[in-house]
Amino acid sequence: ERGVIVSYETIRHWSAKFGQAYADGLRRRRPRPGDKWHLDEVFVKINGERKYLWRAVDQGGNVLDILLQSRRDKAAARHFFRCLMKKTRTVPRVVVTDKLRCYGAAHREVMPSEEHRSHKGLN
Repeated sequence: ERGVIVSYETIRHWSAKFGQAYADGLRRRRPRPGDKWHLDEVFVKINGERKYLWRAVDQGGNVLDILLQSRRDKAAARHFFRCLMKKTRTVPRVVVTDKLRCYGAAHREVMPSEEHRSHKGLN
Protein backbone atom coordinates (compact mmCIF):
# COMPACT_ATOMS: atom_id res chain seq x y z
CA GLU A 1 0.00 0.00 0.00
CA ARG A 2 2.74 2.47 0.88
CA GLY A 3 5.21 1.23 -1.70
CA VAL A 4 7.22 -0.92 0.71
CA ILE A 5 7.77 -4.49 -0.43
CA VAL A 6 8.58 -6.95 2.32
CA SER A 7 8.99 -10.68 1.84
CA TYR A 8 7.56 -13.30 4.17
CA GLU A 9 11.14 -14.23 5.11
CA THR A 10 11.74 -10.69 6.41
CA ILE A 11 8.59 -10.90 8.54
CA ARG A 12 9.76 -14.25 9.90
CA HIS A 13 13.16 -12.78 10.86
CA TRP A 14 11.52 -9.78 12.54
CA SER A 15 9.23 -12.11 14.47
CA ALA A 16 12.18 -14.20 15.63
CA LYS A 17 14.15 -11.10 16.63
CA PHE A 18 11.48 -8.93 18.29
CA GLY A 19 8.62 -11.35 19.09
CA GLN A 20 9.87 -12.54 22.49
CA ALA A 21 10.60 -9.00 23.71
CA TYR A 22 7.11 -7.91 22.66
CA ALA A 23 5.50 -10.89 24.42
CA ASP A 24 7.53 -10.20 27.58
CA GLY A 25 6.34 -6.58 27.57
CA LEU A 26 2.72 -7.67 27.29
CA ARG A 27 3.20 -10.18 30.12
CA ARG A 28 4.70 -7.51 32.40
CA ARG A 29 1.74 -5.17 31.85
CA ARG A 30 -0.80 -7.87 32.70
CA PRO A 31 -2.43 -7.13 36.09
CA ARG A 32 -1.13 -9.09 39.07
CA PRO A 33 -3.60 -11.75 40.24
CA GLY A 34 -5.55 -11.08 43.42
CA ASP A 35 -5.16 -13.18 46.55
CA LYS A 36 -8.68 -14.70 46.39
CA TRP A 37 -9.25 -17.23 43.60
CA HIS A 38 -12.57 -18.70 42.47
CA LEU A 39 -12.37 -22.09 40.71
CA ASP A 40 -15.07 -23.92 38.83
CA GLU A 41 -15.50 -26.53 36.10
CA VAL A 42 -18.05 -26.92 33.32
CA PHE A 43 -19.08 -29.92 31.23
CA VAL A 44 -18.41 -29.42 27.51
CA LYS A 45 -19.08 -31.79 24.60
CA ILE A 46 -16.39 -31.79 21.93
CA ASN A 47 -16.82 -34.19 19.00
CA GLY A 48 -19.39 -36.08 21.05
CA GLU A 49 -17.01 -36.63 23.98
CA ARG A 50 -17.59 -35.13 27.41
CA LYS A 51 -14.74 -32.88 28.53
CA TYR A 52 -14.30 -30.67 31.57
CA LEU A 53 -13.35 -27.03 31.23
CA TRP A 54 -11.62 -25.89 34.44
CA ARG A 55 -11.44 -22.13 35.03
CA ALA A 56 -9.87 -19.90 37.67
CA VAL A 57 -10.80 -16.24 38.24
CA ASP A 58 -9.47 -13.82 40.86
CA GLN A 59 -11.65 -11.48 42.93
CA GLY A 60 -11.27 -8.73 40.34
CA GLY A 61 -12.74 -10.91 37.60
CA ASN A 62 -9.43 -11.49 35.80
CA VAL A 63 -9.25 -14.95 34.25
CA LEU A 64 -6.13 -16.60 35.63
CA ASP A 65 -6.14 -19.86 33.68
CA ILE A 66 -8.34 -22.21 31.68
CA LEU A 67 -7.67 -25.92 31.25
CA LEU A 68 -9.56 -28.55 29.24
CA GLN A 69 -9.33 -32.14 30.54
CA SER A 70 -11.08 -35.41 29.94
CA ARG A 71 -11.38 -36.29 33.63
CA ARG A 72 -12.71 -34.68 36.77
CA ASP A 73 -10.96 -36.27 39.71
CA LYS A 74 -8.31 -35.52 42.31
CA ALA A 75 -5.42 -35.91 39.84
CA ALA A 76 -7.07 -33.51 37.38
CA ALA A 77 -7.71 -30.93 40.11
CA ARG A 78 -4.15 -31.30 41.39
CA HIS A 79 -2.82 -30.78 37.84
CA PHE A 80 -4.98 -27.67 37.45
CA PHE A 81 -3.75 -26.22 40.78
CA ARG A 82 -0.12 -26.80 39.81
CA CYS A 83 -0.55 -25.31 36.33
CA LEU A 84 -2.33 -22.33 37.85
CA MET A 85 0.38 -21.65 40.42
CA LYS A 86 3.14 -22.10 37.84
CA LYS A 87 1.47 -19.71 35.40
CA THR A 88 0.65 -16.98 37.95
CA ARG A 89 3.80 -17.56 40.05
CA THR A 90 1.76 -16.76 43.17
CA VAL A 91 -0.12 -18.61 45.89
CA PRO A 92 -3.59 -17.33 46.84
CA ARG A 93 -4.67 -16.44 50.36
CA VAL A 94 -8.12 -18.01 49.81
CA VAL A 95 -9.42 -20.51 47.24
CA VAL A 96 -13.21 -20.59 46.72
CA THR A 97 -14.68 -23.65 44.97
CA ASP A 98 -17.94 -25.52 44.68
CA LYS A 99 -18.49 -28.60 46.82
CA LEU A 100 -16.72 -31.02 44.45
CA ARG A 101 -14.69 -33.25 46.77
CA CYS A 102 -11.65 -33.53 44.51
CA TYR A 103 -10.97 -29.79 45.00
CA GLY A 104 -10.50 -30.26 48.74
CA ALA A 105 -8.28 -33.32 48.34
CA ALA A 106 -6.06 -31.66 45.75
CA HIS A 107 -5.96 -28.40 47.73
CA ARG A 108 -4.69 -30.23 50.83
CA GLU A 109 -1.83 -31.71 48.77
CA VAL A 110 -0.78 -28.71 46.70
CA MET A 111 -1.55 -25.75 49.01
CA PRO A 112 -2.06 -27.13 52.53
CA SER A 113 -1.44 -23.86 54.37
CA GLU A 114 -3.90 -21.75 52.35
CA GLU A 115 -7.58 -21.32 53.24
CA HIS A 116 -10.18 -23.26 51.22
CA ARG A 117 -13.87 -22.31 51.15
CA SER A 118 -16.61 -24.33 49.50
CA HIS A 119 -19.87 -22.79 48.36
CA LYS A 120 -22.90 -24.60 47.07
CA GLY A 121 -23.20 -22.59 43.87
CA LEU A 122 -20.77 -20.24 42.18
CA ASN A 123 -21.73 -17.67 39.59
